[in-house]
Amino acid sequence: MEEVDKILIHSLRQTGTDVGEDVQSVKRFSSELIVEAVVKCLRVIDPALGSSLSHSLPPGMSARFRVGMSLAQACQDLGYKGEIGYQTFLYSNEPEIRSLLMFLVEKLPRESAEALDQPAGKSVLLQKLIAAQIKAQLALPWLPPSCRLPLLCKTQNPGPSHSFHSQPLSVLHCLKVPGKKQLKGKPQNTQGPLICNDIKYILEFLPPVTAQPSQHASVPASLFELHAGELSAAQEWENEWNSQGLLSRLPPEEYRSRKRSRLQKRIEEQLRTAAQPHSDSLGAHKSGSDLTELLQSFGGSSLGGDILAKGTRFTHTEKFTFTQEPAKASQQMAAAASSLPSSHQSEEELQARQQEELASLQQQLQQLSLSQEEVGGDMRQLTVSILQVSDELKQKELSKAEKEDSVRVKKQTIDLMPDAENNLAKLQGLVEGSAKRVVNLAAQWEKRRAPLIDEHRRLKELCSNQEIESSRKLSEIKELHNKIRQSAEESKKKEALYKQLITEFENLPKDVSRSAYTARILEIVGNIRKQKEEITKILSDTKELQKEINNLTGKLDRTFAVTDELVFKDAKKDESVRKSYKYLAALHENCTQLIQTIEDTGTIMREIRDLEEQIETENGKKTVSNLEKILEDYKAIRQENSALAAKIREA
Repeated sequence: MEEVDKILIHSLRQTGTDVGEDVQSVKRFSSELIVEAVVKCLRVIDPALGSSLSHSLPPGMSARFRVGMSLAQACQDLGYKGEIGYQTFLYSNEPEIRSLLMFLVEKLPRESAEALDQPAGKSVLLQKLIAAQIKAQLALPWLPPSCRLPLLCKTQNPGPSHSFHSQPLSVLHCLKVPGKKQLKGKPQNTQGPLICNDIKYILEFLPPVTAQPSQHASVPASLFELHAGELSAAQEWENEWNSQGLLSRLPPEEYRSRKRSRLQKRIEEQLRTAAQPHSDSLGAHKSGSDLTELLQSFGGSSLGGDILAKGTRFTHTEKFTFTQEPAKASQQMAAAASSLPSSHQSEEELQARQQEELASLQQQLQQLSLSQEEVGGDMRQLTVSILQVSDELKQKELSKAEKEDSVRVKKQTIDLMPDAENNLAKLQGLVEGSAKRVVNLAAQWEKRRAPLIDEHRRLKELCSNQEIESSRKLSEIKELHNKIRQSAEESKKKEALYKQLITEFENLPKDVSRSAYTARILEIVGNIRKQKEEITKILSDTKELQKEINNLTGKLDRTFAVTDELVFKDAKKDESVRKSYKYLAALHENCTQLIQTIEDTGTIMREIRDLEEQIETENGKKTVSNLEKILEDYKAIRQENSALAAKIREA
C-alpha cells in the first residue's frame, strides 16, 4: 500500500492539494486534509460541481456535518458506489479514504496520447508560469492596504492600467548581400531598404524603439503590432510563392521585381485613366455644371484653370463668355458703388438701395444661368449632329472606295474589248503558265514540306516531353518544399519539446536519483511477477489436489460398493462373515465422519482467518479514536444548542 499511497499523494499534489512532506501515507491524512483533497479533485473533474464546495472545514459542528453531506452527495453524483456519508470525512478510516481517493484520482482528466505528443512551445510555458504566479498570488489572503506587509503591497497592488494603443515604429534589420552591406528599415509608412550611406542618420538621429512612441505605455502594443504585421506578411509571401511563384519558374528576386513593375504599371494606368479628360465629342456637350463637378473632383476651380489645358473652340468661347459676364457684373457693381454718396444719405436709403442692387444682381444671375443652360442644350444638340454627320461621312467614303474599285475593273475590261480574241489567247497562255508554275511550286513545296513536317513533329514531341519533364520536376519541387516545411515544423516542435523538457528537468529536485526510481520500479515489477507465478502455481496445485481428491473419493465409493456386495453375499452363509460386514459398515461410517470433520475443520479455519482480517480491518478503522471524536463533537453540539437556546430565551 505504500506505493499506492505515494501515487495518490503525488496526484493530489498535482491537483493543488497542500500535502506536507511529512505525510507519506493515507493513514496520516487529517479530516481537513481529506476535505481539501476531495474538493480539489472535484473542482478538477467537474468545475461546476466543485466550485460551490468549500475546501476547508468550518469551526461549527453543524456546518461541518453539512459540508460532509454535500461532499458525499457530490461523490455519489460522480458515480461512487461505495458507502459514503459525513462520517467518511469527519470520522474517517484508512480503507474507505483510500478507495475514495483512488476513485477520484481515476476520474481526473487525462491528456490524450496525441496531446502528449504535441510539444508545448514558449507560449505554453509562459502560460504555465503565469498560471503558477496567479495561483500563488490567489493563495495569499486579501488584506486591507493598511494591514499589508511589503510582500503583499507588491503582489496585491493593482498598479496603473493602460489601453492597447499602437504607433508605427522604424525597426532596422541587417541584410547580408554579397559585396554590399545594407540596413533594411521597415517603418509602416516607408518602403525600401536603407543603404549604409544613411548610417550617420541611423546612429545619430534615429531614436530607439522605446523612445519612438509618444507615450511609453504604447511601446509593448507597438511592438506586438509590428511583429504581427511582419509575421502575417511573411506567411502571405510564403503562401503566394508556394501557389504562384513556383508556377512562374522564376527566382524569388525576379518574381518580386516583376510583380512590383506590374503593380506600378497598373497604378499608372489607373491614375492616367482617372486623370484623362473626356474626348472632344463627349466633352463638347457637357454642361457647365458637369464641367464644374469634373474640375472640383481634381481639386480645380469651377471656372477652369491649368488642369484642362486643351479644349475645343466652343469650350474656349464658353470660357471667354462666362468669364466676361462676371467681369461686366463686377464693373457695374463698382460703378454703382462709386455712384453712391458717402455721407449725405441715411442708413435706410442705403439698405434699400443695397436690396435693389441685390435683387438686380440675382436677376442677372438667373439670366446667366438660363443662358448657360440654353448654351449647354445647343452644345449637346450640335455634338449629336456632328456624330451623325461623321458616321454618314465614313459610310459614304466606304461606298466611294467600293465604287472606285468596280469602276477600275470595268474600265480595264472595256479597254480589252476591241482585241478580244488576242487578249483571250494571251489570257489563256497566262493561265496555263500560271498553272504550270503552280504545279512546279507545289512539287517543290512537297519536297520542302516533308522534312519540315518531320522536324515540326520532332520539335513538338520534344516540347511535350520537356513540358512533361518540367511538370514532373515542378511537382517534385513542390513535394520537396512540402517536406522541407514539414521538416521545419517538426524540428520546431521537437526543439520546443526539448526546451520544455529541459525546463521541467531544471525545475525537478536535484536530490532525486532516477536510478533509484528505476530500480524501485523494476523491483515492484519483479515482485508482481513472482506473486503472479506463485498464485498460478498455487491454483494449479489446488486444481490437481482437487482432481486427486475427486478420484480417490470415487475410487473409495466404488471399492466400498464392490466389497459390500461381495461380503453381503457371503454374510448370508457364514456367521463370521456377517460380523466382518458389520465391521466394514462401521469402518465406512467412521471414515465418512472423519472426512466430514476434516472439512468442517478447514471451514472453521477459513472463518477464523476471515474474522482475524475483519478484526484487523476494524482495528484500522480507529473505532476508539472515532468514538472519542464523536463524544467530543456531541459535547460541542450540546454546547452550541445550549448557547442557541440561551440566545432564544434572551430574545
